[in-house]
Amino acid sequence: MSKIYHLSTCNTCKKILEEIKAKERGIELQDIKTEKITPGQLDEMHALAGSYEALFSRRSQKYRPMGLHEKNLTEQDYRDLILQEYSFLKRPVGIAGNRIYIGAEVKNM
Repeated sequence: MSKIYHLSTCNTCKKILEEIKAKERGIELQDIKTEKITPGQLDEMHALAGSYEALFSRRSQKYRPMGLHEKNLTEQDYRDLILQEYSFLKRPVGIAGNRIYIGAEVKNM
């Protein structure tokens, strides 16, 4: 099964989904703004990625205002932040079998 976690308002996500013809290929899509990531889904991503930090986006508009750039975040912090705020997930994230593709890597799906 292939699945992509994306943000429908993200131009990069839109471009990648169009490039790989995600809908035409029957890839399951989950808009993380309208359908929140569950702890189980995030833990599955973590198991494939090796860390929550690899899934965390420091480009989120909330990263600096929350003062996160001044803190030493733990793996648990990254997990909690991604579950709390969808924009902290580096996107898109694609899962195909036992492989994960994060960000622009999704183009390689």
